Amino acid sequence: MEFDGFERYAPQPCLLVATDARVRADALRVAAAADCVVLERDLPVGKLVDDVSRFRLEWERAGVVLLDVDTAVEILALRPTRRLGVVILTRDEATVDHWRAATAVGAADVLRLPSDEEVLIRILASGANDDRGDGGVIAIVGARGGAGASTLATATALTASSNARTLLIDGDAYGGGLDLLLGWEEEPGLRWPGIVVEAGRISGDALHGALPSRGMLSVLSAGRVRDQMSAGGLDVTAVAAVVDAGRRSGDLVICDVPRLPGALSDAFHDAADLVILLAQADLGSVAAAENIAGYLTSRNSNVGLVVRGPAPGGLRSSEIADAVQLPLLATMRPEPGLARQVERGGLRLGRRSPIGSVAHAILSTFARKPQTSRAA
Repeated sequence: MEFDGFERYAPQPCLLVATDARVRADALRVAAAADCVVLERDLPVGKLVDDVSRFRLEWERAGVVLLDVDTAVEILALRPTRRLGVVILTRDEATVDHWRAATAVGAADVLRLPSDEEVLIRILASGANDDRGDGGVIAIVGARGGAGASTLATATALTASSNARTLLIDGDAYGGGLDLLLGWEEEPGLRWPGIVVEAGRISGDALHGALPSRGMLSVLSAGRVRDQMSAGGLDVTAVAAVVDAGRRSGDLVICDVPRLPGALSDAFHDAADLVILLAQADLGSVAAAENIAGYLTSRNSNVGLVVRGPAPGGLRSSEIADAVQLPLLATMRPEPGLARQVERGGLRLGRRSPIGSVAHAILSTFARKPQTSRAA
């Protein structure tokens, strides 16, 4: 299976949308030094259809998009397409709020002016960072505890890694660890407690070299209790940096996302090109799925449903999809012996594995995303 890439954009013009006058002045000065044509725009007032459509067209066609943090937050209401070459500019030190806004809008860089002006000149001159790859992000979340989201995320990563370099990210700092599901608990490499983010950036290739890996699959897993006092750890800034590193280096990034809403979950869902909600075919799980579906669609416009059997009350997958108002991507049959297999050496996917079939369905949906940097 091949995954469609993201198009590269022409180096000019640059779209500048910023309310901070100092940021605008700095951006114009740097753009002049980079010999870059700049389109200065304000966010559409009143969200008139013609104004919004014109703005979205300029957003998609620009070589680079420059935003300040306030504009990055406000622009989400226009639901812009995810694309390469979006940069957040600030006059102050980058904070968690800056990186949270960057993750939400799909920006890979937060630059402080004037100290980072040489970096910005290179970005404007090339149209996007040289190391910006054609990776993508899939987030998987369970409707309730025990739904099997971690197992599905692991199965999807195993399936994808047969044809594409894949990064599997564990979003639960206090979980058992996805390395256990893979049977890699003795594999050398860093876990979350050992990840330290400096200046908000991580090299994707360096990350793969430091993590437990086999073939084209690497996993960033939760650590054990004895490791929790290490210098690093799973937080919003680290999540943004790690997911961005995978995307920039061309990886398919599969994320096992915490179920409860919050800043950490937001970081995963905002960065994803596709969000998968996994629900079991019983009333309790369906009720939980209805509760969380609204939150997911408020963070991401590309959310699909997977239903896992058995259905003790005879609920049909189509009925569950109608109840939660999400498109049904796949239905998963029960897989006897799966838990025993995991405990005896890690997850392995046979040719007729139900969870493997669902993983293929998810990847097939993701592979159909258009090549204009829009999600599935």
